[in-house]
Amino acid sequence: MTLPRGFKANAEREALRLRRELDLGDTDALNVDDLADHLKVKIVSAEKLVSRTRLEELERVQAYAFSAATFQVSGRNIVVTNPLRTAGRRASDVAHELSHLVLKHDLTEIREVNGMPFRTCRPDEEEQATAFGGTLMLPRPLLLGAVRRQWGPTQIAEHYGVTEEMARYRYNTTGVAKQVRGR
Repeated sequence: MTLPRGFKANAEREALRLRRELDLGDTDALNVDDLADHLKVKIVSAEKLVSRTRLEELERVQAYAFSAATFQVSGRNIVVTNPLRTAGRRASDVAHELSHLVLKHDLTEIREVNGMPFRTCRPDEEEQATAFGGTLMLPRPLLLGAVRRQWGPTQIAEHYGVTEEMARYRYNTTGVAKQVRGR
């Protein structure tokens, strides 16, 4: 699946616009809880809704079946997160869910996981939310600064509070290392 033409450039512009609204520089770390507050989205840990034991059982039955989900309750958007995830993974999950809201995706498909129906977005919208979420956390100017300091994905992940997988994804898909080497 490919992103629509121009999506990545628009995502970079939108990520920087949101950072300016939060009074963040292009290379500052993004706190997804601050972004959620700015977007008037409430973040709730799932263990406030169900017992941690039930979440651990779900994880045992089907690992990574649930990381985060967005619900609209009484006109308010609420992102529910899985407390079993690492802080970096939680940040990526929240950024992904906020991306769906910023991109105005509709919950149009119904899928079933272990007999439970979930409303979800189309696969192309899931890909867009993943790409935009990564751009929110690690926009291109931030990555260029990190690469100029000779940081790799591990250092980027540690410094900016994201998973190493997210840092590697952005590092590899933006071409920043090649751009810095070319100078």
